[in-house]
Amino acid sequence: MREAWLRLRNNLWPVLQQATAAALSWWTARNVFDHHVPLFAPIATLVALNTPVGGRGTNAVRVLSGVIAGVVVGQLAFRFLGHGAASVGVAVLCALLVALVVDGERITMAQAAVGAVISVAAGQRAGITRVQDALLGAGVALVFSQLLFPPHPLALLRRAEAATLEGLGRALDLTARALEEPEKERDAPPGEELRSVYTLLHDLGGTRSDTIAVARRTLLWRGRREPVDQEIATTGHLDLLGNSCLTLIRGASALDTGQRQEFAPTVRGLAGVLGALAAAPANHAVRLRATRWTLDIVRGAPDEDAALPVAVGESVRMVAGDILVFAGADVDDAERALHDGATDVPVSAPPRLRWSPRPRRRGRGGGRRGPSA
Repeated sequence: MREAWLRLRNNLWPVLQQATAAALSWWTARNVFDHHVPLFAPIATLVALNTPVGGRGTNAVRVLSGVIAGVVVGQLAFRFLGHGAASVGVAVLCALLVALVVDGERITMAQAAVGAVISVAAGQRAGITRVQDALLGAGVALVFSQLLFPPHPLALLRRAEAATLEGLGRALDLTARALEEPEKERDAPPGEELRSVYTLLHDLGGTRSDTIAVARRTLLWRGRREPVDQEIATTGHLDLLGNSCLTLIRGASALDTGQRQEFAPTVRGLAGVLGALAAAPANHAVRLRATRWTLDIVRGAPDEDAALPVAVGESVRMVAGDILVFAGADVDDAERALHDGATDVPVSAPPRLRWSPRPRRRGRGGGRRGPSA
């Protein structure tokens, strides 16, 4: 029930946008274009908007390009081959090949194939109507995604950061529990923890690509790339952090029973730091507390002479260093603090990007400077 509630809470606003946009597409197609049963306009809008925030504008363009490619190919197949199974097969094949050339995305291929089938089955007029509805539906989707409700690029990144940090913390917490288990109850390799980390890093990369597209193509954010670029660089440290966590999980799982018990509190402490950061990744005070907590954990980590525990200790310091750098510490300062056993390290404030298009300019004639927007 908790997961269902979180899904509902996190997706309610995009779902309301989809419902409103679909109703608008239907109304416009019926009252402006005089389509008696305007099915394809709201369908095109829903397909375009039914993707995570940040990729909706690109999705709308893919829907439109797929429909146009499919209708053109379907019309040619209908003209030369007429109705029939052979015509449908040839049209779908050619439409899919064209979609592969255009961008190769699944949604483009699906729309191209559907457009080809409709054109062959229903004739020329249906194909033209399909293109009109696709233009209308994609246009409404673009208005909603790019003008009325454009995604905030930093908000996209921060949500992805929170999800990644929470997932990494959960993976380390599961590892700490496994380290505390008696040998007879111990499971084989930590497959669940490793798979979850790979998935998190893949999703983070997708969000990063969507954010770059939003910053480049959305009118509100175009030309204001510096804070976005800074935060994208910060998410790059999460990739390194994910790899460090993978190394720590593998190494800790290979320890013997006594060594596992010694490292369990350290791993659990790092999981706690990641959980705290996940709750407020953009909060400067939280980042400061996380760096101090991390340095305390490293100072209290086991100090062994055997080769494997030494390697695990280095993995702990790698994870700690990546946490410090993500939190805003300079790379050299982080390494120095870990090496010297410091209790604190300077942390820069995270970048911010306000909704207002631009700051107020200085007034003419030496007037007072207005507040920053």
